[in-house]
Amino acid sequence: MHRTLLVRQVLPSLFWYALLIGSALGADFLLHRVGLYWVGRYLGILGTALLVASFAYSLRKRKIIQRGSPKALLDLHEVLSWAGALMILVHAGVHFNAVLPWAAVVLMLIAVASGFTGKYLLKEARERLKERGDWFDALTVDAMKQWRSVHLPITTLFGTLALLHILSILIFWRW
Repeated sequence: MHRTLLVRQVLPSLFWYALLIGSALGADFLLHRVGLYWVGRYLGILGTALLVASFAYSLRKRKIIQRGSPKALLDLHEVLSWAGALMILVHAGVHFNAVLPWAAVVLMLIAVASGFTGKYLLKEARERLKERGDWFDALTVDAMKQWRSVHLPITTLFGTLALLHILSILIFWRW
């Protein structure tokens, strides 16, 4: 059972996380190699827009918006968050210019890892609940939902640091 769990859920999450980091490194290398390193600056804007758009799922879940299927919006949240994180990682590149943006990048990577962890935990708990259907598994599902109490503060802190980074760019940009 542990082997199938590892193959079904843990390895795919690790694969997508490694692909995210590897793709960012590869894209940054390629942009520098062909002299288009400046494109990375603008990928930060596009990546941020994708991350903001991914929050439609959270708004729907909290009934702030009424449109859209929660399942479809969750799937969209996962895709947009991954793509947005990729663009922001390319934007960050391997340049260590300031502490604030790198702190935001580190928190973003932790938020992405937390998202993969939450997806794994909730999916596993729901599958066990379907298989057994007993009260203990129902408690497990409720406990797994508490994961959000970790994911949300990490994401909020990332958003705060990202916003401070954006504001500092706007203030210190040589217009």
